[in-house]
Amino acid sequence: QNTMARLLQAAPKFHPAEWDVANRMQWASTESQKSRSERVTAESQRLLEEIEKTTQKTRSDVNKKIEQRQEEIKFWKQELDNKLEQIVHETEVLLTFKTRLEKSLESCKEPLAIAQKCLLNRQKRIGIDLVHDEVEHELLKEAEVLQGVIALLGRTLEQTSEQIRLNRAAKYNLEMDLKDKFAALMIDDYCASLTNNTPDIRYADNPVKIDGNFVSPEDWRDFSNINVEKADKQRNNSLALRALIDSILSQTANDMRRQCETVNTAFRKRVEEVKDAKHKLETLLAMVLDETASQEKNIAALKKAIADKEGPVKVAQTRLEARNRRPNVELCCDTVQYRLIGEVQEITKNIERQLKDALAQAEAVLKGLSRRQLSLEEEIQVKENTLYIDEVLCMQMRESLCIKSF
Repeated sequence: QNTMARLLQAAPKFHPAEWDVANRMQWASTESQKSRSERVTAESQRLLEEIEKTTQKTRSDVNKKIEQRQEEIKFWKQELDNKLEQIVHETEVLLTFKTRLEKSLESCKEPLAIAQKCLLNRQKRIGIDLVHDEVEHELLKEAEVLQGVIALLGRTLEQTSEQIRLNRAAKYNLEMDLKDKFAALMIDDYCASLTNNTPDIRYADNPVKIDGNFVSPEDWRDFSNINVEKADKQRNNSLALRALIDSILSQTANDMRRQCETVNTAFRKRVEEVKDAKHKLETLLAMVLDETASQEKNIAALKKAIADKEGPVKVAQTRLEARNRRPNVELCCDTVQYRLIGEVQEITKNIERQLKDALAQAEAVLKGLSRRQLSLEEEIQVKENTLYIDEVLCMQMRESLCIKSF
């Protein structure tokens, strides 16, 4: 009942003034809330505009930076392209120089073989003609010159192969760098093309981390610069090597030509000398043959004279023998007897001493002439052998010699 009574008690009544205050407070509170809300809205609006402006500015700045970066990559790409074209062209030209060297080296083999064959053939000269003459001296020098040229060309060929290898290494570095530049440019082109409306833009995981692989712009520039400088250096080395090859090829060809001509001149001179000597020997041989013929006539005359003296001796001796048979006192030692004895002695002395001595001398001289004839004939053979070796074997073989310039 008490409870019931309490519930049924009338609610307390407010004073009109309190009512007014309450209304005013609602009013004031709402006003204050409204103006705070308006302030926040205005602030937000300003912030939105400012952030939009900043975003736009940053975006345009980033776009500009991308564009600058594209230009920079394009610049270096162009530099690398130019260097690549240069080094490729230089390597192609150097390869033609390498071919020239190889041909020149190949062409030295035949002249060397000919020089060595000539030296070998000339070992077959005989007797006094096996002489270390001017030809021999120049042939040895020719072989030496050719061996020197072969060694020099061989070294230069090795150097050229190495330079081609270095050129190709520089070319490879440029190509790798260009490949990367091309990829980077494609990526930056793609980045430049992106807008807020591009379909495949998305959020990325931890996009702002910079890991250890990143290089500084300085290092990036240096990297390409070094590649360009290396290519330039190899190209310059290659150019210098080509100039060297040119001078080596012309110098060696001149040296070989000059020496070849010197040898040929020496051969011609030597052949003339040998022909001259042979001609003189043949003149001497003709003289000896003439002399032999007249000596043979002389011997025949002597032999005839000796034979002719047999008659007078027999007559004188028969007379003496007959007069020795005179009887008694008639066997007188008269002037006839003395003269007959004198005649026998005189004829015997003439035959025995003078004619036979003369015959012996004449026969000795004939033997001497015969030995001379043999000796001269042998010497003429020696000269003919030498002429065959020098003129037929060596000089004809050397006619085919042609030293070309490559």
